[in-house]
Amino acid sequence: MFHFKNLVVSLLGLSTFVVASPTPRAACTNPIVRKEWGSATAAERTSYIDAVLCLAKKESRIGLPTTLYDDFAYVHNLLNLQIHGVAAFLPWHRYFIHVYELALKDCGYTGAAMYWDWVASSSAPASAAVWDPVLGMGGNGTGPAGEYCIADGPFVGLRPAYWGNATLSHCIRRDFFRAIPEADPPFQEMLGWQYDSTVIADVFSNHNFLSFHGQLEGRPHAVVHTAIAQSNGDMGPLTSPNDPVFFLHHAQVDRLWWLWQQEDPGNRINDYAGLTSTGGQASLTDLMPMANLADDRAVGDFMSTLSADLCYTY
Repeated sequence: MFHFKNLVVSLLGLSTFVVASPTPRAACTNPIVRKEWGSATAAERTSYIDAVLCLAKKESRIGLPTTLYDDFAYVHNLLNLQIHGVAAFLPWHRYFIHVYELALKDCGYTGAAMYWDWVASSSAPASAAVWDPVLGMGGNGTGPAGEYCIADGPFVGLRPAYWGNATLSHCIRRDFFRAIPEADPPFQEMLGWQYDSTVIADVFSNHNFLSFHGQLEGRPHAVVHTAIAQSNGDMGPLTSPNDPVFFLHHAQVDRLWWLWQQEDPGNRINDYAGLTSTGGQASLTDLMPMANLADDRAVGDFMSTLSADLCYTY
């Protein structure tokens, strides 16, 4: 079974890169602001949670015998090699979050996608507001006797249908990485020192997309998956969208990319480089597959959050 902690992003052999001309697109006039989960109101968080639960009551959009909720995990697993360890990792997940946000809106949610700022929470990640049992995602799982099922929160009753490549109805599972104070150096709970502000500053020291995207994916992004799941939780295998916190995590990854872009927007909004899953040079005209969950779209359509399609900021 593949686990994100084993994800290795190789930058070897990428001595040259191509930046394609941007695709003309209209700018939005009134962008919505995505909020950090802990700064949203109780009503906003409740509405978001209700919409997530609604997805589990809708029929599959892609012809599966399961639900729309399950579609997201299924597609993410199906497209693994095309969306991880390649240039498209960031724009594809930006598009994926957008598709999820639209699905939430179809369930009555009127706000924007939200994010969990795990950089701000890095000194005590397990105490973050995102794990609140009433106005959050619920907390850690109980295991191993409890099969690492989450013990509280609004998603206790959900039964995702897929685990990796297997059809396996199960509870939402988490296994927070525990502190190991006797280690040398001591291990902090949920590996927070590996995605604190010092780590992010180091990632941001990469001034072109070619080096930046691999550092962001392979370091803090991958570590947070491991911190929540280890090898037992839903955030471990490629069906990680089973856990609703996946989308808050990836919105934070998207926010960090956005912040990096804002440091030099003239050069970075359309800075795109690296390899495709077939080993070719990536281009802004490359189509990003969505396996019928939504239309396949060009990378260039999702480089700016102020495009007509996206129209949001942080």
